[in-house]
Amino acid sequence: MKSFRKELWFDIPERVGFENITRAIEACVTDSGVREGLVLVNAMHITASVFINDDERGLHADFTRWLETLTPHTPIARYQHNATGEDNGDAHLKRQVMGREVVVAITEGKLDFGPWEQIFYGEFDGRRRKRVLVKIIGE
Repeated sequence: MKSFRKELWFDIPERVGFENITRAIEACVTDSGVREGLVLVNAMHITASVFINDDERGLHADFTRWLETLTPHTPIARYQHNATGEDNGDAHLKRQVMGREVVVAITEGKLDFGPWEQIFYGEFDGRRRKRVLVKIIGE
Protein backbone atom coordinates (compact mmCIF):
# COMPACT_ATOMS: atom_id res chain seq x y z
CA MET A 1 0.00 0.00 0.00
CA LYS A 2 1.21 3.51 -0.85
CA SER A 3 0.91 6.51 1.41
CA PHE A 4 1.27 10.17 0.37
CA ARG A 5 1.08 13.35 2.47
CA LYS A 6 1.19 16.97 1.43
CA GLU A 7 0.25 20.30 3.00
CA LEU A 8 -1.39 23.02 0.92
CA TRP A 9 -1.20 26.58 2.23
CA PHE A 10 -3.78 29.33 1.75
CA ASP A 11 -3.89 33.04 2.53
CA ILE A 12 -7.38 34.37 1.91
CA PRO A 13 -7.22 38.20 2.12
CA GLU A 14 -10.85 38.59 3.27
CA ARG A 15 -12.38 37.41 6.51
CA VAL A 16 -14.62 34.88 4.66
CA GLY A 17 -13.90 33.25 1.31
CA PHE A 18 -14.02 30.03 -0.66
CA GLU A 19 -11.37 28.60 -2.96
CA ASN A 20 -11.77 25.69 -5.35
CA ILE A 21 -8.90 23.31 -4.56
CA THR A 22 -9.97 20.43 -6.81
CA ARG A 23 -7.08 20.86 -9.27
CA ALA A 24 -4.54 20.91 -6.44
CA ILE A 25 -6.01 17.69 -5.03
CA GLU A 26 -5.98 16.08 -8.48
CA ALA A 27 -2.29 16.98 -8.77
CA CYS A 28 -1.64 15.32 -5.39
CA VAL A 29 -3.41 12.16 -6.60
CA THR A 30 -1.21 12.13 -9.71
CA ASP A 31 1.95 12.73 -7.64
CA SER A 32 1.00 9.94 -5.22
CA GLY A 33 0.85 7.28 -7.93
CA VAL A 34 -2.22 5.81 -6.25
CA ARG A 35 -4.65 4.33 -8.79
CA GLU A 36 -7.19 2.82 -6.34
CA GLY A 37 -7.63 4.26 -2.87
CA LEU A 38 -8.84 7.20 -0.83
CA VAL A 39 -7.86 10.82 -0.38
CA LEU A 40 -8.54 12.67 2.86
CA VAL A 41 -8.51 16.46 2.64
CA ASN A 42 -8.86 18.34 5.92
CA ALA A 43 -8.48 21.86 7.21
CA MET A 44 -5.78 22.04 9.87
CA HIS A 45 -7.24 25.17 11.49
CA ILE A 46 -10.36 25.42 13.63
CA THR A 47 -11.76 28.41 11.75
CA ALA A 48 -11.49 26.91 8.25
CA SER A 49 -13.29 24.15 6.39
CA VAL A 50 -13.03 21.71 3.52
CA PHE A 51 -16.24 20.69 1.78
CA ILE A 52 -17.65 19.38 -1.50
CA ASN A 53 -20.22 21.22 -3.56
CA ASP A 54 -20.85 22.94 -6.89
CA ASP A 55 -18.49 25.63 -8.20
CA GLU A 56 -21.09 28.30 -8.80
CA ARG A 57 -20.64 31.94 -7.72
CA GLY A 58 -24.26 32.42 -6.70
CA LEU A 59 -24.09 29.37 -4.44
CA HIS A 60 -20.94 30.69 -2.78
CA ALA A 61 -22.67 34.03 -2.15
CA ASP A 62 -25.61 32.06 -0.70
CA PHE A 63 -23.23 30.17 1.62
CA THR A 64 -21.72 33.44 2.84
CA ARG A 65 -25.11 35.05 3.44
CA TRP A 66 -26.57 31.91 5.07
CA LEU A 67 -23.60 31.44 7.41
CA GLU A 68 -23.67 35.10 8.41
CA THR A 69 -27.40 34.74 9.17
CA LEU A 70 -26.75 31.65 11.31
CA THR A 71 -23.73 33.06 13.14
CA PRO A 72 -23.19 36.78 12.52
CA HIS A 73 -19.73 38.14 13.15
CA THR A 74 -21.06 41.09 15.16
CA PRO A 75 -21.78 41.96 17.79
CA ILE A 76 -18.54 40.42 18.99
CA ALA A 77 -19.83 40.23 22.59
CA ARG A 78 -22.51 37.68 21.61
CA TYR A 79 -19.87 34.89 21.72
CA GLN A 80 -18.39 33.82 25.05
CA HIS A 81 -15.29 32.64 23.16
CA ASN A 82 -14.51 36.26 22.33
CA ALA A 83 -14.14 37.07 26.05
CA THR A 84 -10.65 35.53 25.67
CA GLY A 85 -9.63 38.52 23.54
CA GLU A 86 -10.46 36.83 20.23
CA ASP A 87 -13.00 38.16 17.74
CA ASN A 88 -13.63 34.93 15.83
CA GLY A 89 -16.26 33.06 17.83
CA ASP A 90 -18.49 33.08 14.76
CA ALA A 91 -15.75 31.50 12.62
CA HIS A 92 -15.56 28.47 14.91
CA LEU A 93 -19.31 27.91 14.54
CA LYS A 94 -19.23 28.42 10.77
CA ARG A 95 -16.50 25.79 10.50
CA GLN A 96 -18.60 23.39 12.55
CA VAL A 97 -21.50 23.77 10.11
CA MET A 98 -19.39 23.48 6.92
CA GLY A 99 -17.24 20.60 8.15
CA ARG A 100 -13.61 19.77 8.76
CA GLU A 101 -12.78 17.31 5.99
CA VAL A 102 -13.81 15.29 2.98
CA VAL A 103 -12.86 11.81 1.85
CA VAL A 104 -13.02 11.00 -1.87
CA ALA A 105 -12.52 7.66 -3.58
CA ILE A 106 -9.75 7.35 -6.14
CA THR A 107 -10.64 5.09 -9.07
CA GLU A 108 -8.28 4.46 -11.97
CA GLY A 109 -6.08 7.32 -10.73
CA LYS A 110 -8.89 9.92 -10.72
CA LEU A 111 -11.12 11.49 -8.09
CA ASP A 112 -14.39 9.55 -8.23
CA PHE A 113 -16.92 12.40 -8.12
CA GLY A 114 -20.62 12.74 -8.82
CA PRO A 115 -21.85 15.37 -11.28
CA TRP A 116 -20.73 18.93 -10.48
CA GLU A 117 -18.81 17.94 -7.34
CA GLN A 118 -15.70 19.98 -6.55
CA ILE A 119 -13.56 20.33 -3.41
CA PHE A 120 -13.39 23.71 -1.66
CA TYR A 121 -11.38 25.36 1.06
CA GLY A 122 -13.65 27.56 3.17
CA GLU A 123 -12.18 30.39 5.23
CA PHE A 124 -14.10 32.05 8.08
CA ASP A 125 -11.34 34.01 9.84
CA GLY A 126 -8.99 34.94 7.02
CA ARG A 127 -6.13 37.33 6.53
CA ARG A 128 -3.46 34.87 7.66
CA ARG A 129 -1.84 31.70 6.32
CA LYS A 130 -3.56 28.41 7.02
CA ARG A 131 -3.00 24.89 5.81
CA VAL A 132 -4.90 21.91 4.50
CA LEU A 133 -3.65 18.36 4.85
CA VAL A 134 -3.91 15.97 1.90
CA LYS A 135 -3.43 12.30 2.84
CA ILE A 136 -3.70 9.61 0.17
CA ILE A 137 -3.60 5.87 0.74
CA GLY A 138 -4.07 3.05 -1.72
CA GLU A 139 -2.41 1.04 -4.42
